Amino acid sequence: MNFKLFLSALSIVVVTSSCVAPKVYKDLETRHEALKNENQSLMDENSELSAAKTQLENDLSALQKNYDDTVVRRDRIQSEYDALKANNDHLQNSYDALEKNSSAAIAKNVQQNRELLAQLEAKEQALAAENTRLEELKSELQSRSARVAELERVITQKDASMRALKDAISRALTDFEGKGLTVEQRDGKVYISMENKLLFNSGSWAVGTEGRRAVNQLGNVLSLNPDIAVLIEGHTDDVPYKGSGQLSGNWDLSTKRATAIVNILRENNEINPESLTAAGRGEFAPIASNSTPEGRAKNRRIEVILTPKLDEISKLLNDI
Repeated sequence: MNFKLFLSALSIVVVTSSCVAPKVYKDLETRHEALKNENQSLMDENSELSAAKTQLENDLSALQKNYDDTVVRRDRIQSEYDALKANNDHLQNSYDALEKNSSAAIAKNVQQNRELLAQLEAKEQALAAENTRLEELKSELQSRSARVAELERVITQKDASMRALKDAISRALTDFEGKGLTVEQRDGKVYISMENKLLFNSGSWAVGTEGRRAVNQLGNVLSLNPDIAVLIEGHTDDVPYKGSGQLSGNWDLSTKRATAIVNILRENNEINPESLTAAGRGEFAPIASNSTPEGRAKNRRIEVILTPKLDEISKLLNDI
């Protein structure tokens, strides 16, 4: 079921009967669990990417050492070859001299010369084999280095894009600094947190004028970044909801508030609805203690979590 059909079904159920609120709650609870799994999957994928990068770097170091060892062996064989060739040349000269004086000495010299020539041929073959192996290792080393460099480039580019996005959002929302709005980047994602005092009245999910202006300005930035997945999470404090009978509790309220933000973002035709996800987390993900009014105010919030698409990185890892 896509997001639009989900909202339509939810609206029909809420309007027609309050008796099916448990089913709505169950559906939302299932949706929330799926979103938690998706978030965990993204975190696992990020860990796997880091592990893959480390493994590639380790493989690259091993290849480099193998390459260096092969160069040393090749140079040693070359030195031995040169020494044998010099010895052979010396014997050849001796042979020429002895040929004039002694047939016995000539025969001995011939045998030594043949042995040296056999050794020389064996060393030549070994040297050729090492040179071939060296070229193969060099080619593999260059190929692995290129893939590691490309993976690092893509990861760096993703991080730079998310930093640029964070900066753009911070500039767009400058008017709301000190009004319960924060923007930060961590774990390769951008988090925009808006306290409910900026968006909603107590117990309501209707977005006020100032909050709507903030969400619209955020939407203007998101419309310029179509490759970003947008998760809107609603959060409450631990004070039980005591509003109208339309809602069954804090979880319902947090979901309605997240959906209200999604609906405002959908008014911007440049934002792809497929990139938007709404989730209610109730009071179960606090960022402060609920034992003080200040802490409860921080917990009553909307969090917009922006995640880059990792298709390009996944393709690189599959090609390695």
